[in-house]
Amino acid sequence: PHIFGSSAEPMCLIPCAIDQDPYFRMTRDVAHKLRRPKPGLLHSQFLPSLEGGRGEGKMSASEGGETAIFLDDPPAQIKRKINRFAFSGGQATLEEHRRLGGDPDRDVAYRYLEFFLDDDDELQSLARRYRSGELLSGEMKARAVACLQGLLERHREA
Repeated sequence: PHIFGSSAEPMCLIPCAIDQDPYFRMTRDVAHKLRRPKPGLLHSQFLPSLEGGRGEGKMSASEGGETAIFLDDPPAQIKRKINRFAFSGGQATLEEHRRLGGDPDRDVAYRYLEFFLDDDDELQSLARRYRSGELLSGEMKARAVACLQGLLERHREA
């Protein structure tokens, strides 16, 4: 209560993903009829499914535990899931990848790093090296595994 000051009706700002937008639009349409302030809304991006790149689905626990990463997954399970299921933006062969490079925008391991890696300079370097073919898909996955394992370890300790 102390964070709202003297306001009896504090404003509310709710972060959510785009799939909830119709409900908030409806709420905003009727708020004045209920003599309530319109809610504010921040749209956020979905964490992508391990099986698809940008715009190809969100991570969902309801689609099976093997293709989602859970907060209580042990480090070995995180590594296995990413290495086995994470969609790669790399080329079909090592030679093609070295010659043509990979597409970090389609690479799920890179997409996870976009969400969870705190170092923007490292993220840009990974993307540049991946596009040039210097960094391989397995190396990108290894970096994502290390990042997620560290993040979830800190979460468990908190």
